[in-house]
Parts: sequence; structure tokens; C-alpha cells
Amino acid sequence: MQTIEPNLAGVLDVAFGSLHERLNAHRPGLVAQETGVIQSVSMGTATVAGLPGVGFEELLEFPGGVPGFVFNLDPEGLGVVLLGDSEHLKAGMEVRRTGRVMDVPVGDGLLGRVIDAKASPLDESGPLCFQERLPIERPAPPIMHRAPVTVPLQTGIKVIDALIPIGRGQRELIVGDRQTGKTAVALDTMLNQRGNGVVCVYCAIGQRGDSVARVISVLREHGVLDQSVVIVAGGETPPGLKYVAPYAATSIAEHFMAAGREVLIVYDDLSQHARAYRELSLLLHRPPGREAFPGDIFYIHARLLERSTHLRPEFGGGSLTALPIVETEAQNISAYIPTNLISITDGQLYLSPALFQTGNLPAVDVGKSVSRVGGKAQLPAFRAVAGDLKLAYSQFEELELFSRFGTRLDDATRQTLAHGRAIRECLRQAESDPYSVPEQITVLLALAAGLFDALESNRMKPAERALREAVGLMPTAIRERMLQGQPFSAEDKQVVQSLAEAALRPFRKDRHDRDPRQPAT
Repeated sequence: MQTIEPNLAGVLDVAFGSLHERLNAHRPGLVAQETGVIQSVSMGTATVAGLPGVGFEELLEFPGGVPGFVFNLDPEGLGVVLLGDSEHLKAGMEVRRTGRVMDVPVGDGLLGRVIDAKASPLDESGPLCFQERLPIERPAPPIMHRAPVTVPLQTGIKVIDALIPIGRGQRELIVGDRQTGKTAVALDTMLNQRGNGVVCVYCAIGQRGDSVARVISVLREHGVLDQSVVIVAGGETPPGLKYVAPYAATSIAEHFMAAGREVLIVYDDLSQHARAYRELSLLLHRPPGREAFPGDIFYIHARLLERSTHLRPEFGGGSLTALPIVETEAQNISAYIPTNLISITDGQLYLSPALFQTGNLPAVDVGKSVSRVGGKAQLPAFRAVAGDLKLAYSQFEELELFSRFGTRLDDATRQTLAHGRAIRECLRQAESDPYSVPEQITVLLALAAGLFDALESNRMKPAERALREAVGLMPTAIRERMLQGQPFSAEDKQVVQSLAEAALRPFRKDRHDRDPRQPAT
């Protein structure tokens, strides 16, 4: 005690001396703070008087800690979009400026978390850990900062990777009616990114709670949630949160892109986003246009999707691939919002209700779907085995219509129809069952070689499973050359085809050698 007390006393003297100096140096001053008054409150919006120095999209603080941002700057008052519960707000209450725009936390601490549009946790994992905050509205990267799309984003879905490929940094629209599997396609794409370093961001806009819970459950079950961020603005949330949700999700994704990482973002869906913006605009008395949407409805989606790109190495080298989803009514892809988004994006995947009802899942209509960029990023092995697949399938669909009239068909037409049926059956794929690149190449090569043409439809899936199991016997060097994007040589093709023939030999032999008097098993 005798040696500690003098040291402790010296430390206390220094601490109190420093505190005394700071107190003497402190000079209190007055800080001017602008305050306004609520004039009126409606569903998700408010009109505020005062605040002469406020700026557009500046964040305001309402009583009870409810945030809101300035949406209209009118001479008679400010139109404010509320981002919280407004039932307790009344006319005459005081409003304060914050001097900042709306921002969200970003960083690796958000991975594996479920948050709302204000970045408040919705799971039970405690508070968020983050390094910095970014504004939700940011300018898109300049054209000189962008690099060409050259690397494929494998979805694990055969019909997409083979016929409508998507590249990293591309914006591919998913369009279709209700209950046609739009979310399932996006979710399968996220599942296929497991373990390859791609960060996934899923933004639910106006979706039902059970639908969002199912997505989170599937991501957790397949081990993808740890590399994903889920932003939820459910159907019961105020329209302001639905409006800002995709912009907040994009800022979170841009942080990873700027750090040189590959990012996939899913907007589910932008039809709800457009309706929320229309609701806000009408409540704040903005002039309506076509279908009551405001005149800048195209701009709000253009400035959102233009932020998705592939950066040049000197600017980070990361990429942000966007899969926006839009819902159509009665298969009307020429409606206002779908045509706007089709003109903004780099292609679309159209999901047909007719294909969905007949069980052809995923219900991707190859004729109406297109990828304007991904073909340049497609792996050479895919181009080698699936180059003529789209043409053969289109010819089959045309011939199938005429064959229904019962006309006599020659041998060449029968062979085309048999090959087309094999293509259609082979392109079917179960949900949450993505195929790896070697598995897809092996199946597509067997399909192109006609190895499936003689099989009955009920034996196609067992034959596919046998092919997938046989991929484990593929030489490692060939598998690596596929994944690295090297040319698919004739020798490699022969090795893979021999592997496929050996795997399918029991199925083909069983068909040809079976006693025709015995029923099929």
C-alpha cells in the first residue's frame, strides 16, 4: 500500500488538473437551430411549415424520434415522407432539422443479418456492428470507371446458364405474372453462390411476412445466409420505407463492390416499389401521369439500376449484379412499369404462366427471354455444347404445333420432335437444386449428342442423376479448365461424352433390350 498510494495520488492530481484546465478553457456559446411546425399529417406523409434553410431529401426529426425526409419544397410548406409510425403525430408539434440525409450502416458486420430499411435489426442477433455509414442516394459510377462484363454469374439453372447467360455486373430483369416462380429463380441464383465469395443482398419490398420468412429459412438451411444481407420492407410498413428500401440495399451492396468484392442484389419486387412511390406522390399532391404514376417514375428506377456495374481494377475491381423482379398482369409485358424496366436493364427472363401450369419448371420462356450482355461472359464450354440448343428448341416448338393436327411425319421430323422433347424434359429442374458447371456441361453435352432422345420421359430424371454422379469421375484438369474459362477442346469433349455414354448405358440398354411384351418399369 505504501508504494501504490503515492502513485495513485499523482495520477489523480494529473487527471483533475487536466479536467480543471478544460473547464476553464470552455466557453459556452449559442447554436442556432431551426425548428418547424407540423401543419397536417396523412398516411405516411406530413406537411411542415418553417425550416427556411432545409434542403431536398434532408432528414428531419419528428416527436417520438420518428424520422422523415423532405420530398417536396413548396412555397407554402414542406412535403415530408415519414419513415415510422405516425399515429401519435398531430398538427402543431415541433419538427427539428438534423443537417444530414438518410444513410445506412455498411460493412461485414451486416452479413448474416435481417434488417429493415432504417437498418434496425429484425432478427435476434443483437445490435449491428459496422465501420461507417453511407447515404442511400449516391451517384452511379461514371462510364470511365466501368469495365466490360466478362465474367459469368452462374445461376445453377440449366436453361439460364446455357441459353440466357448472365454476367457479373449485368442487370437482368425477371418478369412474369403472380405465382410463376420469379422469386424461386432469384433464390436459386443466390443458393448457387454458396462458398464462391459472392455477397448476396436480398431486398423484399411489399412482400408478405410468410414469403420473406420462407426466403430467410431457405438461405439459412443451405448455408448462404452467412454471406447475405436481407433488407425487409413488408407489406404492412409505411410507403416511405418501401420507397427507400432498394436504395438502402444498394448502398450496402456498393460498399462491398468498392472493396473489390462480387455482389448479387435481388429487388423483390419493383412493382411494389413503383406503387409505393405513386402513393407518396399522390398524397403530396404531385401531378399524376400515365396510370396515375408521376412523371419521374422512369427516373427513380433508372438511377437505382444504373448503380449496378463492373468496376475497373483501379477503382476497386468489384461488381454489382442486379436481378430486379417486376410483376405483370395477364401476361402484359407491354404495361407501363414492365416496359420501363425492360428498357433500363440488359435483358429479361420472362416466366410464362402456361409453362408453369404444365409443370415445365423453371417456367422460363426461351423465346421471349434475352440476355444482351451475358453471351460475351459465357464460359467457352457452354458455348461449345449449347450453341445450337436454342435454335433446336425453337424448331421443335414450331413443329410440335403442326404435329397436333395428326399429319403424317417423315423420319427427320420425328427425330426433331424426339430431340425437342428431350430438350424440354432436360431443361426442367427442381427448386433449390442448383447444378454445378461440370454437371451442367455433362448433361448438356449428352443432350446435344442425342443420348437422351431414345429415353422415355419418366426415365429422364434418373438418367440425369446418374450423369451428375458420374461427374465425380471427371478428370480434375478438365473440370478446372471449364471453371477457368479455357477453350473446350475436342479431346475434353470426347472424354466428357465417353463419361456420359458410360453413365447412360444402363438406361439405353434397358430400353432396347427389354421384352416388348413386358410392361415398362
